[in-house]
Amino acid sequence: MRAALRVLLNGYDYLVLYLGLAWLGILCITWTPIALILYPLLSEHRGRALGRYVTMMAFRLYLASLSLSRRCSFDITALDALRDEPALIIAPNHPCLLDAVMVISRLPNVACVLKDDLMNNIFLGAGARLARYIRNIPVRRMVQQATQDFDCGSHLLLFPEGTRTITSPVNPFKGSIGLIALHAQVPVQTILIETDSKYLSKGWPLFRKPPMPIHYRLRLGKRFDPPQHTQRFMAELQDYFAHELVQGSAFYPTHSLPTQPDRTLP
Repeated sequence: MRAALRVLLNGYDYLVLYLGLAWLGILCITWTPIALILYPLLSEHRGRALGRYVTMMAFRLYLASLSLSRRCSFDITALDALRDEPALIIAPNHPCLLDAVMVISRLPNVACVLKDDLMNNIFLGAGARLARYIRNIPVRRMVQQATQDFDCGSHLLLFPEGTRTITSPVNPFKGSIGLIALHAQVPVQTILIETDSKYLSKGWPLFRKPPMPIHYRLRLGKRFDPPQHTQRFMAELQDYFAHELVQGSAFYPTHSLPTQPDRTLP
């Protein structure tokens, strides 16, 4: 009997994870033709607002669906405190592919810096262009577009590591976030993402099932004033993340993060 229950639970876990990913794909691909039609019809202001709001709600629905399974939990409502804040750079660490989804699901006016190939992706490209997300190349253009976007009071989501974490606690930081913060003179709000799982981390095989349940927690970190010197700022930012994540792991080590209540739903 116990063996049968383990097999059933294992099968249920696979359904939660991979039907969940299929559900996210369906949400994105359903929005794609609509975004393609709306892009030339709406003004930049209206297209940006609608694109970002729909993306937020789609990601929130996806996370809520995972939460209902009781195999994933998301303690991420700390981000709600940022909704009415003026222009900010939001700078999280980057342990897995769900990081951007979690952040965007709580904030209605976020611009993302995306890799150039994602801007042409069939699932994400049309929605990203409608929302006026920003390509990561060329760097001069990226900085210029980000600075202009702040004039709308928006938030910019930018991962200082540039890619998912490979070297614990964080990868060496890229300089883009310092360049934008210096040029635009906007503060940088750090976000600390904690999880007890390596699921969808760098190098994780897509169809490998992790131990479950999986728990995620996002908490607000220190807010840094606009920098006056890029290199000093980046060194200070990296030291801060390294210290905070090591401290956090002492209280919430991998595979022992306490279960949090489902706080994904509004």
